Amino acid sequence: MLRPPSLVSKLATRVQHKLNSYIPEKVHNAITTTIKQMIRGVLFGAKLTTKKPEKHGALFMKEALVQERIAFYKRAAAAEGGITGAGGILLGFADFPLLLSLKLKMLYEITALYGYSVEDYRERLFLLHVFQLAFSSQEQRRRVYLQMVNWEEQKKHLPEDIHQFDWRTFQQEYRDYIDIPKMAQLIPIIGAPVGAVVNYKLLQKLGNTAMNAYRMRWQEEQKTMKQP
Repeated sequence: MLRPPSLVSKLATRVQHKLNSYIPEKVHNAITTTIKQMIRGVLFGAKLTTKKPEKHGALFMKEALVQERIAFYKRAAAAEGGITGAGGILLGFADFPLLLSLKLKMLYEITALYGYSVEDYRERLFLLHVFQLAFSSQEQRRRVYLQMVNWEEQKKHLPEDIHQFDWRTFQQEYRDYIDIPKMAQLIPIIGAPVGAVVNYKLLQKLGNTAMNAYRMRWQEEQKTMKQP
């Protein structure tokens, strides 16, 4: 996470920033607002259907359950990507919100299995940090990671309003990360297999990132408990 961006990564980021600069500000604002509302809607809906936090149990038992849920969501995402990929451009547009919903719902379940309550908005902010950690450029990933280290202390200084979250950077990094693979999904004939594979890999990456993020928190909490 702390590795500096490679030359290729820097060049790719510059190209993406250049392309984004050609997009009118009104379009950026519209996209940011749309994604913000979409994510907030999914977060609220997922909260209602997520089980209560698992407060007890050894870490390895929790992670066995987490891996089961990740496997389930990978299969669901692959099926969704295959169906929307086979439908061409029209169904391709439906893939974005559907896949986003699956990703966030999976994160909510992982959060609960590790014993944290999504009723606390700061846990939802941590969840969005995990999301950025998985789907951002190396430069942004490094910044987000540093914001997550020693989270129990850092969360005390978070703003009281989730609206103050940097939604603009969130949506740009996410779009830039998935643009190329998702464009390939719109190509006739190959769209279905590409959609299935890409969605499967994206959920796998998000699941692995989430597990490591919560392991980091677990280790920090263990150290705190051992302190006199």
